[in-house]
Amino acid sequence: MLQCMTPQALLSHFDTAQLWPDLTDFDVPTAYQRALAVRELRLARGEQAKGYKIGFTNRNIWARYNVSGPVWGTVYDSTLIHCDGHARVPLAGMSQPRLEPEAVFCLRASPPADPTLAQLFDCIDWVAPGFELVQAHQANWRFAAPDAIADGALHAKLVVGKPRLVSDIAQSASDFCGQLAAATVRLNHAGTTLETGHGSAVLDDPLQALLHFARELRNCPGAPDLRAGDVITTGTWTDAWPVLAGQTWSANFDSPLSDLGISFE
Repeated sequence: MLQCMTPQALLSHFDTAQLWPDLTDFDVPTAYQRALAVRELRLARGEQAKGYKIGFTNRNIWARYNVSGPVWGTVYDSTLIHCDGHARVPLAGMSQPRLEPEAVFCLRASPPADPTLAQLFDCIDWVAPGFELVQAHQANWRFAAPDAIADGALHAKLVVGKPRLVSDIAQSASDFCGQLAAATVRLNHAGTTLETGHGSAVLDDPLQALLHFARELRNCPGAPDLRAGDVITTGTWTDAWPVLAGQTWSANFDSPLSDLGISFE
């Protein structure tokens, strides 16, 4: 059973893309402690923590994935990819990969304790379009929330497109939230728009998702604090779509985000 798997065993499954055993029997707090232990193993072998992913902020997909709220995990230098608008990404080493279009933030300062939305807004440097590649080590993407947490919040890779300074977009948190909530994204593959998503699906808007995460992170025993330079992706605007090598996808975002493309090898 997964309760008996050590952090090293969990990391081995990530490294080899092998599926986990079917049975799990631990709770959310235990799952976060497992994930933090895996994080320490990754840092010890030379990887660097570059920020975080927030998952399951889109309420529209909770029932589909057997969850009832957001989760979070670490983004590493080995999983973070910056591009000018189109990226080429190998899928080797990923387990059942899927694609999610998201809004990505970078912090210029660590938020204060229990920040208001306005205080959090003042701590953001830039926003960019992103593709998160998510993966699951449970067969057919069938899991409970603790599984997803222990599985690094399902994070595999994060592709970040062209950033825009938040100060060039909005002068207040309410204005910024309104722009992101009103924005849409069209997710395209093979000449077809497969799904249209909305910024409002992400806990009402991505800045609200970041606020939720900032509070949850500080409530997790042993979790590191947010810091300047952290890159944080705030959750998918659509469902998570399976991807294969040889495919090319694009996301057409409304302002203030730019378009983003990706090709898989």
